[in-house]
Amino acid sequence: MSFMMNLMSTVARVMPDRDGDPLLEGPGYIGQPVDRADASPKVRGLAKFSAEYDLDNMAYAALVHSTICRGTITSLDVGEAEALRGVVCVVSHHNAPKLAKTPLFDSNGSIAAAGGSEHPVLQGPEIHYDGQPVAMVVAETQDIAEHAVSLIRVTYAEKAARTDFEEGLAEAQAPPDVLGEDSEVKIGEAETSLARSPFRVDNIYQTPRHNHGAIEPHASIAFWSEDGESLVSFEGAQMVHGFKNTLATVFAKDPDKFRVISPFVGGAFGSKALWCNSILCALAAKLSRRPVKLALSREQVFRTVGGRTPSHQRVAIGADEEGRFTSLIQTGTTATTEFNEFPEQFTFPARHLYRSDSLWLAQKVVHLDTVANTFMRAPGESIGGYALECAIDELSYELGLDPIELRRRNEPEVDPTKETEFSQRDLMLAYDRGAEAFDWQRREPRSQRDGKWLLGQGVATAYYPYYRMPAQARLRLNADGSAVVSTSAHEMGMGTATVQIQHAAQRLGLPRDMVAFEYGDSDLPESPMAGGSNQTASLVAAVTAAIEKAQRELLDMTGPDSPLAIARLEEVEARAQGLFLRDEPDRGETYAQILRGAGQKELVVEAAAPPPLELMKHSMHSYGAQFVELRVKETTGEIRLTRLLGSFDVGRVLNAKTAASQFRGGIIMGIGMALTEETLFDKRYGRIMNPSLAEYHLPVNLDVPPIEILVNDIPDPYSPLGVRGIGEIGITGVAAAIANAVYNATGKRVRELPITLDKLI
Repeated sequence: MSFMMNLMSTVARVMPDRDGDPLLEGPGYIGQPVDRADASPKVRGLAKFSAEYDLDNMAYAALVHSTICRGTITSLDVGEAEALRGVVCVVSHHNAPKLAKTPLFDSNGSIAAAGGSEHPVLQGPEIHYDGQPVAMVVAETQDIAEHAVSLIRVTYAEKAARTDFEEGLAEAQAPPDVLGEDSEVKIGEAETSLARSPFRVDNIYQTPRHNHGAIEPHASIAFWSEDGESLVSFEGAQMVHGFKNTLATVFAKDPDKFRVISPFVGGAFGSKALWCNSILCALAAKLSRRPVKLALSREQVFRTVGGRTPSHQRVAIGADEEGRFTSLIQTGTTATTEFNEFPEQFTFPARHLYRSDSLWLAQKVVHLDTVANTFMRAPGESIGGYALECAIDELSYELGLDPIELRRRNEPEVDPTKETEFSQRDLMLAYDRGAEAFDWQRREPRSQRDGKWLLGQGVATAYYPYYRMPAQARLRLNADGSAVVSTSAHEMGMGTATVQIQHAAQRLGLPRDMVAFEYGDSDLPESPMAGGSNQTASLVAAVTAAIEKAQRELLDMTGPDSPLAIARLEEVEARAQGLFLRDEPDRGETYAQILRGAGQKELVVEAAAPPPLELMKHSMHSYGAQFVELRVKETTGEIRLTRLLGSFDVGRVLNAKTAASQFRGGIIMGIGMALTEETLFDKRYGRIMNPSLAEYHLPVNLDVPPIEILVNDIPDPYSPLGVRGIGEIGITGVAAAIANAVYNATGKRVRELPITLDKLI
């Protein structure tokens, strides 16, 4: 199999399904509720995910995992496994080649690395967490590989391990920074102001470990060139360039000879950075000299892929008689490991949401011997917003003030910690619109009843920052005037291809069915990770730059007889499949005419987005208001959600349908966070006790009530196309709104998630 074989057929190249989609005339695609461009191949089973490629002569790998969380391997007997017919090889620290340390993912958006942990992969006998891979079998079939795994015998010398988060709180230390920002922020004397405040709350809030439950478990297929210098890897990745560069670093190879293909990703939410399985698959392919597939089981995903850290947070708020904050304190601790440094940024919402006379925000971390924690949808903001928004609700009852009005009285005019102007902020408009649609009224706790059921309503603020990262795009205009936009972006279910086709078609003045979008391949122009809700804005900026570059070159191609002969870019507009003079709308040429006149079969350009200077000048964030109505059975503590409404201020919405889907998906994750999700952890052995979707309880259909979505749809004047991120904000505020509604129904405050029956009886 030649490494240079043409694999472009594996790249996701999406064109809208024309059936039932009549040609839309002229501009106006932006904002329309257009059906997903990749819907047809997905529902027909034609969209291939990472484990679904079938390569010639492929072998299959299976892993042996550590059953202790700290210690040393004293013996590793692989003889019986190696003797099994159909086993190609067994790999362990005894015969694995030396690999470089895995470079960690950079939260600033660099494509240099994608590692979730820098823990060495099969580089020695030391054990650092339960579930750590200690050996790998490569065999002719998956069944043989898994049977061989059962024949391997491992013994250990155990050492004392750090597994108890609560015990570690007393030894917690401040990290050097929190995603590049100071781990502590102080304005005034917050403790003194709190003590002097006539109204105050001061409580501890706790959130548990969480694990990702993406519908597609992690899987890789890898193969090397015959000279062992080039690698192709099929991955479920949310940062393909980071994967390519990380694998090249680990194997000490030229990254230009590595390629990562990831056209479709069945969910990620932060989990599909690069973990040891990708390195092990590439290692297995190298040692066996053939393509290898390594697909993790659901249990293996829990044990080897990081999740959300537990947190212990103090939130204290002081207020005067008018409800204006005199003091705002949020401090606390999360967990991380010695092989990664990710202090989940739970203080970030409090840095930007509310004005206060004094402020103290501080984070610490505890290092544990567990699988490395990692990003999980709205990392930091989801758990920090939960604690902050519950505390504000508690304060509203102390003041006898409607919780929405309390937030209104503490709306800042400028960013509370940056002191810069907001680019666009209409949070209170989102609250007003949501309150009207929800028929919000402040009611006293335990004041509503329907037989055995207590009724309650709750509200909370949703928040997530705006990010834009470096991106590049390629545009190819064909002789027939059709266009192909290419960038190594990721489609994880959020509608990336759909909105970029809408954007490119409108900016080019083309029908949507004349625009295709290629993505999911590290050989395409560089794109940032799909994370931090940055990808849409980042790609819009890059695609805009590529289209404008192409239009300038088209104008340069025009001959002296063309109506566009001396026109400049600002004097023309794209419509009717070409460029036309703004002041003389009937004068212009189609793209096909321009290319034909210049004797060109196609025009190909690449361009990079301009740097995100808007982030240096303005405070930019997405906002929302989450409204919840629920019922609690008084005798059993059973909770039934009856209605949810999310009202969002997220800049311009590019596709109303895919956006609503993103918001609802995030809200459903918030339901899980509030009521069902918890990674049960045995502190004695450092072992996850519920590593399956049968025991790790996610919300199911009957747990989810009707969810109404409202959006302000006010363009941000400083972001590309006026957009801000929507992928992560949906989960934020939901857990707090549910907790606040539970209190409103029962009069019981639950400050430790999840809110289970035992906490209400």
